Amino acid sequence: MAADYPPLGLCPGSQAQTRLSPRLTGMIFRSVGEGRPYPDHGRVTTRDWSDVPPRQVRLDELVTTKRMLDLDTLLAEDSTFYGDLFAHVVEHDGTLYLEDGLHRAVRAALQQRPVLHARVLVSTTDGGTTA
Repeated sequence: MAADYPPLGLCPGSQAQTRLSPRLTGMIFRSVGEGRPYPDHGRVTTRDWSDVPPRQVRLDELVTTKRMLDLDTLLAEDSTFYGDLFAHVVEHDGTLYLEDGLHRAVRAALQQRPVLHARVLVSTTDGGTTA
């Protein structure tokens, strides 16, 4: 018996037709970006991010800061073993930017999960940050 999928649709910017998932409809991310359009926050290591509490973030609210994803990283069994367990997101001017954890976000989408657990750092207009 076939699954109950919505009709075939076109992904924006693509000529290929795809079936949309029952849980994830439309695009996975809000937008795919390149680079960080916010001021440097100075947090580099996992320890630097450890004081930022994790919370759930919807995938369709995220703007990526990387266009390319290494398929080896995505498919590696231990890809989430090293480093932080949570993705790193920076909220700047009301937009959520996925700074680190693109492979985690894509894995969540492949598993039909519309949310991701992430540490969200809020960037203020004066260049400061709050957790």
